[in-house]
Amino acid sequence: MTPDQQFARLVKIAMLGFVLIFGYFMFADTVMPLTPQAMATRVVTKVTPQINGKIQTIAVTNNQTVVKGDLLFEVDPAPYLLAASQAKLALEQVWQDNAELDASLLAAKADVNASMTTAQQKRSEAKRLDTLYVTHGISLQQRDQASSDAATAEANLLAAQARLEKLKVSRGVYGDGNLKVRQAQNHLEQAELNLSYTQIHADQDGVVTNLQLEVGSFASVGQPLLALVSDKVDIIADFREKSLRGITASSIALIAFDGEPGRLYRAQVSSVDAGVSAGQFDANGRLAAPQESDRWVRDAQRLRLHLVLEGNALNNLPAGARATVQLLPENGLFSLLAKLQIKVISVLHYIY
Repeated sequence: MTPDQQFARLVKIAMLGFVLIFGYFMFADTVMPLTPQAMATRVVTKVTPQINGKIQTIAVTNNQTVVKGDLLFEVDPAPYLLAASQAKLALEQVWQDNAELDASLLAAKADVNASMTTAQQKRSEAKRLDTLYVTHGISLQQRDQASSDAATAEANLLAAQARLEKLKVSRGVYGDGNLKVRQAQNHLEQAELNLSYTQIHADQDGVVTNLQLEVGSFASVGQPLLALVSDKVDIIADFREKSLRGITASSIALIAFDGEPGRLYRAQVSSVDAGVSAGQFDANGRLAAPQESDRWVRDAQRLRLHLVLEGNALNNLPAGARATVQLLPENGLFSLLAKLQIKVISVLHYIY
């Protein structure tokens, strides 16, 4: 065989190999899709204080595992203890003021009764003197004086009744339904709530990370002081749209993490995201801005899958750990090829 014939043979073999490899990748991408765009994620909670104050106690260390309810740190409670004490004193003052109003109400009721008696007496006396004036038994001055005294007594009665009504309005209802009592109790509850905020506890199980606290530093409302990483792992994987045909929440997948090449973990698809950011548009009042591209074949859109590891494997997996996800077909032969495919890819990731 001449060198030209050998070269032509090698070219044919290379072309055939390229066609076979290209065909395999087209087949594999359709029947047993795989993606290296996957990672382990965890819910990260930013722990922020709900009150201002100096940090008095730090009960945890960086990367410490905590459970829900564990104390993380404490803000100096002294000013909030004083505020709660002041609110209690204010509530006691309200009860005392109401007791004084009760005594004033009794006195006002007595004044009304006395004014009513005086007014009745003055009216009767004015009627008698008016009768005597008709028979010329008294002078006009005496009759006018009696009428004036009766009018004055009526005015005093009205004034006493007005003072009584004012005291009733100021006193309000009796018992815990009293407005001033409810306001004072509300202030006391708010002060006690603020006092409870001086101790910051974990809202979930997880690991404390990015701890940047020192005793004596100042905590401000809404300013994150540490991060609490949840112990629940969520695997996310981005697949091309065409690869997700027939994928349901019960589909099985294999996952290979870069940190453990060659080792496969079974997982189950839990959900598929409803969309991606490219499909979200703001109603900003502007005209549409169509995408411009001179490419004949555009890049494939990717959608995100969420997977759950079976058997709670790798609970200590760090957030952000990279992985490769292989969706398993139902066909036994294709499933075997898929397992071999992801094993080879995982080893290549480790080498590269």
